[in-house]
Amino acid sequence: MAEQKGIIPLVGTLGGINFYYLNGKAIARKAGGGFNGKAIKTKRSMQRVRENASEFGHCSIVNKAFRTALVPFFRGYRFPYFHSRLMGLFTRLKDLDAINKRGQRRVANGIAHSDGLKLVEHFNYTPVCNVGQVLPFGFAINSSNFELTITDFDINQVGFVEGATHIALLYGVLDFDFDSLDSQLHFAPTLVLDAIDMVSSLTLTPGTLPSGLGTTLCVLGVRFYQAIDGALYALNGKDSVGISVLKCM
Repeated sequence: MAEQKGIIPLVGTLGGINFYYLNGKAIARKAGGGFNGKAIKTKRSMQRVRENASEFGHCSIVNKAFRTALVPFFRGYRFPYFHSRLMGLFTRLKDLDAINKRGQRRVANGIAHSDGLKLVEHFNYTPVCNVGQVLPFGFAINSSNFELTITDFDINQVGFVEGATHIALLYGVLDFDFDSLDSQLHFAPTLVLDAIDMVSSLTLTPGTLPSGLGTTLCVLGVRFYQAIDGALYALNGKDSVGISVLKCM
């Protein structure tokens, strides 16, 4: 591999040489030498590659189902790199599977591990809009009816973003089967607060309860709005939408 020199860098293949960019640099290297599909599928030396590919594909499928289940918390907004960040979480969960051999490890078995639920709870889903920083208060969840209580609430301590006049809190209980990928969401009514609302505690109660479909995840979403002529308009900055898994059961 060599760095290209010249006024006009090339891109493509010419005379058996590949020309391309790598980390912003123009690179030239001899074409060929890679692995073809047949070699990956059949060679013993490619066994680890096959194992990694199988598990990556599984994590990607779980990732898509999980993101789809969470869409109501950020409908109309798209988080940058959300898929790739969640892949990191599901890869770590898959690594906790102590039942299956490499190449067949599954996220569901990782969730069942003693550290699995901790990974899901402690994962920072939206670092640019960190719910714990936006709402720096105590959270309590009733284990029977999944009611969420936010104690010692003070609107002056809420991390309002620039231009926001209101914040909406959407709390829901996600019943998610990491094996079958079936899911159900049980929402509390959305709570919208003005930047001047003076309340000391908040309570959000789901209208329905999970049936034990799978793992229970208590999810809180926040979204900022701006009031213009009596109407609320959602802000779409990177720091204006956030979600957090408060507890897993």
